[in-house]
Amino acid sequence: MYFWYKLLTYLFYPFAPFFLFLRKLKKKEHSIRYKEKLSQINTPRGEGFLIWFHVASVGEAMSILPLIENFEQDGKIKRILITSITVSSAEVLKKKFNKNTKVIHQFLPFDILKYVKKFLKHWSPNLSIFIDSEIWPNLIFQIKERNIPLLMVNGRISKKTFSKWKSLKNFSKKIFEKFDLCIVANNETENYLKILGAQNIKNYGNLKFANTKLNSNNNLNSAFLNKIKNRKIWCAASTHPSEEIFCAKTHLMLKKNYNNILTIIIPRHVDRIKTINDELSNLNLTISLFSKFDQMNIDTDILLIDSYGETSKFYNISKCVLLGKSLIKSPTNGGGQNPIEPSRLGCKIFHGPNVSNFTEIYEYLKSLGVTDQVSSPEELNQSLVEEFKEDKANNNQVIEKIDNYGLNILNNVIKEIKIYINT
Repeated sequence: MYFWYKLLTYLFYPFAPFFLFLRKLKKKEHSIRYKEKLSQINTPRGEGFLIWFHVASVGEAMSILPLIENFEQDGKIKRILITSITVSSAEVLKKKFNKNTKVIHQFLPFDILKYVKKFLKHWSPNLSIFIDSEIWPNLIFQIKERNIPLLMVNGRISKKTFSKWKSLKNFSKKIFEKFDLCIVANNETENYLKILGAQNIKNYGNLKFANTKLNSNNNLNSAFLNKIKNRKIWCAASTHPSEEIFCAKTHLMLKKNYNNILTIIIPRHVDRIKTINDELSNLNLTISLFSKFDQMNIDTDILLIDSYGETSKFYNISKCVLLGKSLIKSPTNGGGQNPIEPSRLGCKIFHGPNVSNFTEIYEYLKSLGVTDQVSSPEELNQSLVEEFKEDKANNNQVIEKIDNYGLNILNNVIKEIKIYINT
């Protein structure tokens, strides 16, 4: 099977620049740095021990921040390379590490042998860490050819992905046995990886519980905070098509109880902002964009967040959060978005029936009384009215439990990684 995979990537090689350029024209790639995916690298490696983290997108990028903060302080580590795939993740990482000379961000090249070899030759990492379940066969085989330790951290494999790998049993075994260590996020993934051929598996829990605590009020413009200081606020995050209408209908019901209600909507993909704006305006709602918050006034019904990396700021000023991708049924990507971040900031979390991607996390948070399932705007409206009667400070005990739980996970993961740094 690997022979055929290599052949397909070899055949794709002549078309890769053209394919990438088309994606750039469609604004799906970074307008300047997109050629990094062809291993056109302008940043020097530098001397000394280099640890490399690969993440796919924003969620995974955020999950490694506590690890990065720890390893920044490690004198043995001279450079920290972070690779990712999406433009949104690059923007988030740039905001976080723009002035940090120890941390470098680079787009991961296409999984084509020529690009992979050039990438590994340039960066020559001393330790490679894949976050979540990013599997690139050519890259993995080349890493091991160079005897670079390869770890999977916060590994998560869905039932659908497992079924695909299981149908390629010999191929999957050749890939997963290459990992020196797999630190998984849940019991399901632990069982799947055992079947798929991973040899060394540890299960401490989901690293996202250890996300850096962000007291994000300080990062919001004081003029903006002044505009919303007398508003009742709730937030809908990572919304997908049709979920914004669900939120708008809920807002209209809430207005019957609170004439100062403000609904904040953070779409999963900000390129949908114009479409969402048009849809909600048709419901006779007054819409403002966060990028133009100076135009907000007391009549603003919906605030649309039209930039990436802002979610924690709004979780911190919202008592309640509806998490998207849970009200729709996705035929390809399961259901739900990760509820850890808002739970750690003391929010009550509402979600639809489709949360199969994060079953164990939701079960844990439900045991703490943090989450509730809703299926209609009427149900969400009723729940929000009840929540607004309570004081958000009442969640402090729950926040402390979640923080301690996350800290324990983080310490265990760091301990495991340091074995490969200190050898």
